[in-house]
Amino acid sequence: MRIAYLSSAYLAPVEYYTKLLEYDKIYIEQHDHYIKQTYRNRCTIAGPDGELALSIPTVKPDTLKCPMKDIRISDHGNWRHLHWNAIESAYNNTPFFEYYKDDFRPFYEKKYEFLIDFNEEICRLVCQLIDIQPNIERTSAYKMEFSAEETDFRESIHPKKDFRTTDPEFAPQPYYQVFESKLGFLPNLSIIDLLFNMGPESLLVLKKPTRL
Repeated sequence: MRIAYLSSAYLAPVEYYTKLLEYDKIYIEQHDHYIKQTYRNRCTIAGPDGELALSIPTVKPDTLKCPMKDIRISDHGNWRHLHWNAIESAYNNTPFFEYYKDDFRPFYEKKYEFLIDFNEEICRLVCQLIDIQPNIERTSAYKMEFSAEETDFRESIHPKKDFRTTDPEFAPQPYYQVFESKLGFLPNLSIIDLLFNMGPESLLVLKKPTRL
């Protein structure tokens, strides 16, 4: 059995979802110390002018070493409205945005207290739409040592790290992107970029990784 350890992630990148598909068992880390500027609270989409990072504001914890499971979402800056507007603006002209938008909109209308719950529910929705059924469980403790069948991706899948050097098993498959003629193909964006552009064929893209 192949087991992968992943951090919790907000609309995680394509690389993350290849792990959900490829591995027999997935553990989502909830006992790690929360770190900003990671996929835990941010995603990257493709706007008309290039890559755009969307970050969920969080309530400043009482301690520097606050576990992910205790991180609360802040209402600061009307972020739900801003994120949904950015997603709508970026993907309104994609082939499948109209088809899926009503599935995603409730996540930007309902208030979630904890970031990990929000991430988990939106990940569950994406898995349903792509038609994958990963065996996912949250960790019961923070693990430091791994067996031969276990792989730790908790810190390697990171917006500031190049997947080409940190994850040799991931090779992004090019797919249609609405701004590709202007920007070129942008690999490893948020899973919604793949979903809104390719719809039901998203699964085929995830299944056939080839090097760019």
